[in-house]
Order: sequence, then structure tokens, then C-alpha cells
Amino acid sequence: MNPEQWLAQYDETLQKAAASAQKADKALREVGGTATSADGDVTVRVSAGGATTGLFLRPGVRDLEPEQLARVILEVTRQAQRDASAQVVAAMEELVGDSPALDVVKANLPQGYTGDDVEAPAATPRVKRSDDEYFDNPPEVVN
Repeated sequence: MNPEQWLAQYDETLQKAAASAQKADKALREVGGTATSADGDVTVRVSAGGATTGLFLRPGVRDLEPEQLARVILEVTRQAQRDASAQVVAAMEELVGDSPALDVVKANLPQGYTGDDVEAPAATPRVKRSDDEYFDNPPEVVN
């Protein structure tokens, strides 16, 4: 192979790598995870990095104790993070294939990712209280 052919092939390889990187960059910018509790009362949206970007509470959350609501929000947030992480894994897999680099990405996802064969924790059972019971025995508020 003459030097001009080699240079042309090398240039083509670089252009393909740059195009793949731009495609992965675009895909990663669009990543976001969403999850909703089983009862539909809590929905959480997160960014690619797992930061909460939206929290939607429906009227049914009024029936939950504050501690239980906090647990549900955290559980749904973890599910949304796993959803976002699965999208990150898919984008990176397109860029680097099934390689050690992808293994590093997977290993550094704090909540894992949807489809990693790790069971998500069981949903916390919901305990409802009537409004009368709530107002007769309100929770303590500590400053």
C-alpha cells in the first residue's frame, strides 16, 4: 500500500470515529430517565447523571405518612436513575461496542441500569390513612 492510500484510509477511519463520537454525544445529551410508582401517584424524571429534574406528586400521596412518601420518592428516583443509566449504556455500546471501556461505564453507574439482571428492591407496601385519622393524630413536625 502506498502512503497516499494509507493516509486516505486513516483519514476515513478518523472521520468515522468522529461521526460515531458526535452521534454518541447527541444521544447522551438526550438521555433522561423517568419512573412512576406502581400506584401512579409519584413520578420522577432524572438527567443522564441521575440528578432529579422533575418530581410530580398526585393527590393520592396525601394518604401517605411523610416517611413512607419519602421512601416512595427515593425508590422511584432510583428506578428513574436505572432507566437513564440503561440509555447511557446503550449510547456508549454504539460508540465502543461490548468492550472493556463499556465495562468501566457499567461499573461506575451507582444505581446500576435497567437490564443488568440485578433485581430492583421490592416496592414498599402502601399504608393509607383516612383524613380523619390524619387530623386526629397528625405527625410530629420537628424543627
